[in-house]
Amino acid sequence: MIGENHRLARSPKRAWMLGATLIRDPLAACRLRARFGAVPVLKRRQTATMLGMKQRQLGRNGPMASAQGLGCMGMSIFYGQPDDASSIATIHRALDLGINMIVTSDAYGNGANESLLGQALKGRRDQAVVCTKFGNLALAGGGDTGFTGGDPRHVAIACDRSLKRLGVDVIDLYALHRVDPLVPIEDTVGAMQRLVTQGKVRHLGLSEAGASTIERAYRVHPLVSLETEYSLWSRDIEGDILTTCRKLGMAIMAYSPLGRGFLTGTIKTLDALGEKDGRRNMPRFKPENIDKNAALLERIEAMARDQGVTTGQLALAWVHAQGDDVFPIPGTKRVTHLAQNAAAFDLALTPQEVQALGDLFPKNVASGTRYPEPAMKGLGI
Repeated sequence: MIGENHRLARSPKRAWMLGATLIRDPLAACRLRARFGAVPVLKRRQTATMLGMKQRQLGRNGPMASAQGLGCMGMSIFYGQPDDASSIATIHRALDLGINMIVTSDAYGNGANESLLGQALKGRRDQAVVCTKFGNLALAGGGDTGFTGGDPRHVAIACDRSLKRLGVDVIDLYALHRVDPLVPIEDTVGAMQRLVTQGKVRHLGLSEAGASTIERAYRVHPLVSLETEYSLWSRDIEGDILTTCRKLGMAIMAYSPLGRGFLTGTIKTLDALGEKDGRRNMPRFKPENIDKNAALLERIEAMARDQGVTTGQLALAWVHAQGDDVFPIPGTKRVTHLAQNAAAFDLALTPQEVQALGDLFPKNVASGTRYPEPAMKGLGI
């Protein structure tokens, strides 16, 4: 675990939201002084610098990437009305802060999210580790190539389309979004390997795959990472999947590390969600489950108050504390939320605090599954 030699300052006045000093932003620090008076001063990780988000190698064979990334799905779908201007500003601010691992998929808005990222990266391509995915035809609303998502012929077409939408010559990390049960994983990864040989892709990964599939895929070509949901209330990978990834030297790219916003403590009833918010269709946000899950928040909210930080920052710090091979990729389309999330990296929890949080949210404690039942069948194959 990380942060073993540091204790967080306990005074909420000193620790307010981890403050601008922890996101290493002098301009934000000035704004905080003007609005709130003294800027909080907390103990940082010894490895943090004033130059931006810490960089480390993504897996045994991957590129150098920011310890925390930015997920882009919500900029185009699922979380209410898109706001392209705000989203592009958020991507730019992420790059300013050294958050260079930017994660998208061709399934997010059927390519719209990749196009949005392509706009944001104009003139700044060299500052980003561009990560995209293919093969989730259900989320994309169906495919038009005539092939299933893992078919080698689909892989080639999908990659060329992503390159064009992103406006790049090479994709830094190309991952299979969902394993295709109709195509042997060896065939899919073999097609992905050819993209590496052709210079269109630098590194390969998977998303939401089972342990045996990961091992079979890795034998075809070394994989950099597994992108999977991982948070205090989604700990499904703890066991054979996490063990397999660590054995192979693969990083975990943890999407929804804030439980789709639930762990921020701001969504305790359905009234907190817009009418078109996709979370209304997720089992954990259904009326029969949301009250039970909201009761769980009381435990972490009390701990956050004691720490003088937000509930979301504490939840995100727990994910960071799972190891240097775990890279949270919280999503947002708001600069303010990005800053809060970035600050959580510097919250160094003690082993006792990490254990306490884990005890408050044991595996399978959440009421309801991560996805509706049909989508659950596509996970961990």
